[in-house]
Amino acid sequence: MSEPSVQQIPVAIVGGGPVGLMLALFLDRHGVRSVVFNTEPSVRIHPKGSTHNSRTMEHYRRLGFAPRVRALGLPPDHPTDSVYMTGFQGHELARLRMPSEREKMAQVAAAPVDDQVPEPIHRANQMYVEQVLFAQVAARPNITLRYGWQVTAVRQDADGVSLTAESEDGKREEWRAAYVAGCDGGRSFVRRSLGIAYEGHASLDQPFFGQNMVSTYIRTPALYGSIVKPQQRAWQYWFVNPRFRTAMVALDGADEFIIWTRRAGPDAPIDDRAIARLLCDAAGADIPVEIVAHGVWTGGVALHAEGFGEGRIWLAGDAIHLFTPTGGFGMNTGIDDVANLAWKLAARVQGWGGSALLASYAQERKPIAARNTTASRALAKSVGDVPVPPDLEDDSAAGAAARREVGAFLSTFGEEFASIGVQLGARYDGSPIIAEDGAPPVDDFVRYRPSGVPGGRAPHLWLGAGRGAGDSLFDRFGFGFTLLRFGGERGETLIAAAAARGVPLTVLDVAQPEARALYGRDLVLIRPDQHIAWRGDAAPADADALWAKLTGF
Repeated sequence: MSEPSVQQIPVAIVGGGPVGLMLALFLDRHGVRSVVFNTEPSVRIHPKGSTHNSRTMEHYRRLGFAPRVRALGLPPDHPTDSVYMTGFQGHELARLRMPSEREKMAQVAAAPVDDQVPEPIHRANQMYVEQVLFAQVAARPNITLRYGWQVTAVRQDADGVSLTAESEDGKREEWRAAYVAGCDGGRSFVRRSLGIAYEGHASLDQPFFGQNMVSTYIRTPALYGSIVKPQQRAWQYWFVNPRFRTAMVALDGADEFIIWTRRAGPDAPIDDRAIARLLCDAAGADIPVEIVAHGVWTGGVALHAEGFGEGRIWLAGDAIHLFTPTGGFGMNTGIDDVANLAWKLAARVQGWGGSALLASYAQERKPIAARNTTASRALAKSVGDVPVPPDLEDDSAAGAAARREVGAFLSTFGEEFASIGVQLGARYDGSPIIAEDGAPPVDDFVRYRPSGVPGGRAPHLWLGAGRGAGDSLFDRFGFGFTLLRFGGERGETLIAAAAARGVPLTVLDVAQPEARALYGRDLVLIRPDQHIAWRGDAAPADADALWAKLTGF
């Protein structure tokens, strides 16, 4: 039998989850072809995370499909609260109120010019959103899909990477890529091929949200049909009582949910009947429950890879960091990984990026992985620390006092849902491709402080009275670098030096006085991932040297 011919591609992506698909879409917008290999033959049907944070929604907006994502998940008027209760027929202990989708978008419509959240957080399960991502990828001629294909060998040399892929029906293909991105999850074949291990915390020993956890995808029309009162509805339901602990997430506002339970050990069987009984206990009635699928995970896990890649092979998403789902940081951190990685791969493929550019990916993103996994684990620990007095459900003075005590404890949990500092506050201070100027704001998980100091996300601004597509400053940024001009300084030498180097550059004049106040200088260079690379009141004396630094030469 003849050997298969070798197919050539600039970037090969191993893993077709949301991180791999987003990398392919970013590369496409940068004009770079890619192939996506995915072991599963189709998009997953099992739910995972339901949180698309504000930064992720900004990325969706940039790629043009944020409205399609917002049409998924909970209905516009469904509450997105997180509620803690003893059971649906028992006592509500605390409710952390959050605006519905319709309320959030009304807030955007009425927002001030310098509001920093053009795209509020959205609750829609990953299995729904992956369908949108897949449709976007399938429509792009620059992206080749290999679903149902497993990469079985990855070998790099000085000039590129050779890959072998095998299909479910026994076919084999050989590929040659300039670069490979491993987006293939926590058991990443690509990471293991590089000999890179995880470091951090493997689990958390506590009664709930620790060690061996199970996510179960269920359908139960009767729950909303006859049990849950309209005023009880929420996005997340946490059940706290002396008899059991569990939590449930509403997926579609009708009959689809995820329920989280703990099993006895990593090899213990998953008992469908026990999970159904647990839901009936929470409902206070025997109702039909369809068990659709299960997924297992480890509570309290907070791991990040010792290295994020080397040479021509780089990693992103769960391949370099594993989270407990508290806070919803996992997928969102992965999508921000590839926003960073994509433009650097494009720069190398297209010749305007230097050899230090890809090394900066690990230097910039590893501190973010450590920061976000730490935040998620702390939230998981707080969930496990909830006190459960034995008289919590009693209809007595002692029971009422116990409920007040637990409610007061739970009322502090708002930080999990107000993590705007985690969402928007990632900074790349100390990066070799950032031109430092000024002291950065203090990192804060729950507060975002917009700053023009290079290294952080560009501060947001609405341009004019509109609040729709095209009205955000971010909508005007190019997919390469963007030079913002707020005053009379033109930055002509910066523009000429970029052109001489082949660096893609968009020039944007912004006359609103709020812009100069936000950014603090007359000229600002925004990177392709919307982080500030440099600022000044005039072009530097050696504009070419600045571009050499910013592009990794």
